[in-house]
Amino acid sequence: MKILTKWLRAYLQSLPVGDAQLAEDLTLRGIAVEGIYPLGEGNGSLYEMDITTNRVDAMNHYGVAREAAAIYGLALPDLAFPLPRPRPAGKPFSVKIEAEDACGRFTARVLRDVSIGNSRDWFAGAEVNTYFALLEQKKISNAVDATNFAWLAMGQPTHAFDLDKLEGGIVVRRARKGERLKTLDGVERVLEADDLVVADHKKALALAGVMGGWDSMITPETKNVLIEAAWFDPMAVRQTARRHGLHTDASHRFERGADFNAAPVASAIVSAILLANGGWIEGELVDVRVSPVEARTAQRQSVALALSEVRRILGTTIDEEGITAAAVENVLTALGCGLSSEAAAGGAAWQVTLPSWRLDIEREIDLIEEIARVYGYNRFANTLPAFAGGVRALPWAEKEASVRGTLLAAGFHEAIGSTFCSAAEASLTAPQPAQVVPLGNPLSEEAGVLRPSLVPGMLTMIAGNLNRDVSDVRLFELGTVFSGATDKVEERPALAFGAVGALPEESALHAVRTFDFHDVKGVVEQVLSRFEMRGIYFDRFPADAGLTPEWLHPYRAARVVSEGLTVGWFGQLHPCEAEARKVHKIKDAVLIGEIYLDRLYKLPLRRPIAREISRYQPVRRDFSLVLSESVAWETIDRAMASLQIIELVDWRVREVFRDARLGEDEYALLLGATFQAPDRTLREEELQSFQTQVVEAVGKAGARLRV
Repeated sequence: MKILTKWLRAYLQSLPVGDAQLAEDLTLRGIAVEGIYPLGEGNGSLYEMDITTNRVDAMNHYGVAREAAAIYGLALPDLAFPLPRPRPAGKPFSVKIEAEDACGRFTARVLRDVSIGNSRDWFAGAEVNTYFALLEQKKISNAVDATNFAWLAMGQPTHAFDLDKLEGGIVVRRARKGERLKTLDGVERVLEADDLVVADHKKALALAGVMGGWDSMITPETKNVLIEAAWFDPMAVRQTARRHGLHTDASHRFERGADFNAAPVASAIVSAILLANGGWIEGELVDVRVSPVEARTAQRQSVALALSEVRRILGTTIDEEGITAAAVENVLTALGCGLSSEAAAGGAAWQVTLPSWRLDIEREIDLIEEIARVYGYNRFANTLPAFAGGVRALPWAEKEASVRGTLLAAGFHEAIGSTFCSAAEASLTAPQPAQVVPLGNPLSEEAGVLRPSLVPGMLTMIAGNLNRDVSDVRLFELGTVFSGATDKVEERPALAFGAVGALPEESALHAVRTFDFHDVKGVVEQVLSRFEMRGIYFDRFPADAGLTPEWLHPYRAARVVSEGLTVGWFGQLHPCEAEARKVHKIKDAVLIGEIYLDRLYKLPLRRPIAREISRYQPVRRDFSLVLSESVAWETIDRAMASLQIIELVDWRVREVFRDARLGEDEYALLLGATFQAPDRTLREEELQSFQTQVVEAVGKAGARLRV
């Protein structure tokens, strides 16, 4: 936003510094000046400001002047705009607030016999023509210029209605679904039931806090005017503005929290400018307030503040005396706080009444931050905070490092995704959909809930790489997922990984092949092998069972089970998700998975044991087995692992083939088993005993020897 130093000096005529120093001092206090542009002799400078969204109070000239007054210890005059005595009215103008949750205050002032035309310089020191020219603010008419001047001066949006076009009084209400309103931009809008409108007794007149209506706008023929200055709820204005694709100066300020007490002053500004061309006031200012809203904005409870706590948190300053009680009082008073002293054992203490324009100040720590900000961060000594004890790692730090090292060794790259996701993504990927945690004030619909799974972020990162022509992607993320209710959120560690494209070349003699389901399964097995666990197996469910996560292909997915608990899922990305994320045109399958690390971290890490290499000859025996198609290798693998044969050092599939001479739905498997003793050469009778045990074990698993 643009701020004129000429205007600032009209409020603070005794500013002791030049424009450059003022800009530096404001920036050091968090009111950032991004650029300074000289405007010529006698016109000062133009500041390009970068004001954060929580400081809506400083998005105007008077607010910046308040900050400057606090920095230099100057007295800031109140905004006062004397008006002529009003003439009696037959009865007060009717104003009713029906939507009390969305409108906390509404003021209305009736002006009669006004003349709509050019604005005049209407009070000494406020060179309206000069200010508007320096800001390149177009002058339209005294009615429009008056409302523009109000928000440039003090940040309070206002609006002027042609009183003769109103039917009855003012009603602030929710719109009726399907109701139509033509706004000042000439667009006829169909309203929704949640839209907040200012209406008369017959029709909607304006989108409250966003834009006025065409049918009640001020024209050169207007003689009687109703001046509106109100306080609207930020969320109500934001929803209405976004629903209709509008962003105005008014909505920009109301969405960030306007000053509840500013409406009467802004109304006086607009009225004074209009009356400079003639006219008179009918009746007193109509001021309707909603008590609960006023209580949580302008009449918030005071906050206790102790000097000892200020010094404890802020620490040592370069000034020998440090932060004194007088310094605290000067800073907070200059910022608009009310102070009442109270007795305290550790020194000075106060009950602080919060200003209505600083809704971002709520707690004692906020006041301490304000003291530090205005006092000057550069005035604190460069000291390290006191610390006792040692740094303690998280209980699972070693296990996390082991998992990370395993994935890095497998050729994956670690990535970091967003902690937030959309409600739709949460519903798709949450292990427990009913336990999704929504945000109270989300940044956007795409970041409306805390992530219940790392999968949404992983899908976004993979899609981002593929859509930027990075064809070979192998990523993993170690992060925290959230579940529970808003008042009790549970945090759990998790792992997500994804891969697509080609594997690295194994050698110059081997062709490059693409990452497939079995490669992902191998990576999962490597991660699980780092932990001491029993009974690991992989399974899947029928496609129509509805138990496979929706983000996985129903026929190309597997569940990881350890000791009776599901510890993860992996497989090929579901075609619908691939199409939704615009990766369906990639010829290679996208493989993705998630491991619930909180369950793995309960298990101890597997400690490597170095064994002496046997000097005796290993012996391999092959078993030609016939199995039903329903019997997977995993079943045979578990059967072999259950054998208590110390000399059985290795077993693996040597060959798999199908033959017409086999039974229907059968296949043959060549199982190779290697036996080796650490202290002797195996005898034939021992080997025969081992072979018998192997045949019995695989027989119980559903295999038979091929004749």
